[in-house]
Amino acid sequence: MEIDATVTERLVSARSVAAFTGAGMSAESGVPTFRDAQTGLWQHYDPADLATPEAFQRDPALVWQWYSWRRQLVGAAEPNAGHLALADWASLSESFSVVTQNVDSLHQRAGNDIVLELHGNLHRDVCSHELTPVRDPVPPDVEGAPPRCPQCAAPLRPDVVWFGEMLPQKTWQAALQAAADADVLLSIGTSGLVQPAASIPEVAMQQGALVIEINPEPTPLSDAVALRLAGSAAEVLPALVRRLTERR
Repeated sequence: MEIDATVTERLVSARSVAAFTGAGMSAESGVPTFRDAQTGLWQHYDPADLATPEAFQRDPALVWQWYSWRRQLVGAAEPNAGHLALADWASLSESFSVVTQNVDSLHQRAGNDIVLELHGNLHRDVCSHELTPVRDPVPPDVEGAPPRCPQCAAPLRPDVVWFGEMLPQKTWQAALQAAADADVLLSIGTSGLVQPAASIPEVAMQQGALVIEINPEPTPLSDAVALRLAGSAAEVLPALVRRLTERR
């Protein structure tokens, strides 16, 4: 892995680091991408037809069962070497934030404390009416249907951002601030196509941050970054952290 001395010095001297992560971050943990998960009983369904408010209103039991199945897939995954490397990097930095498009909790399980989840979390439930977290749901009236909110009896839904919904604004503003404050931003395993999240690296670059892309394949961001490292998160990030540790 070739990194020139100037880039290495900026990595070592960085006081504030942000990692912006997408589906590729969790690929080596065995977490299927949104569309790759359509197998078995669900292979005839388009995920875009399930992950919408309209789909939930039309058939809440179907959507709930699909997400229950996805939770089983994600729940079997473990943080990979890339997740663990980011947690190690955080311990070396004065300020370290993870801004993620993933909903799998693997960053938290790896040991990162500051994780801004732009698209929510697959393992949390909220009331579909009030969108507030629910800890003690009422069991469903019909097997396979979602449990209900103890306050208003509305069905629960996963705490994730569906197609056609806005990002959680408090989290989004915190993510923009993390990008603007970063001396170094790592763009890891993200296609750079999903807006508005894809603008995070651009915000960092506008503020003078060193932006490094880590991805096996080129993306629309590749030509603009200071350094592109071709490879997976699990391959590249541990090597970067070793280099940082050696220079300290």
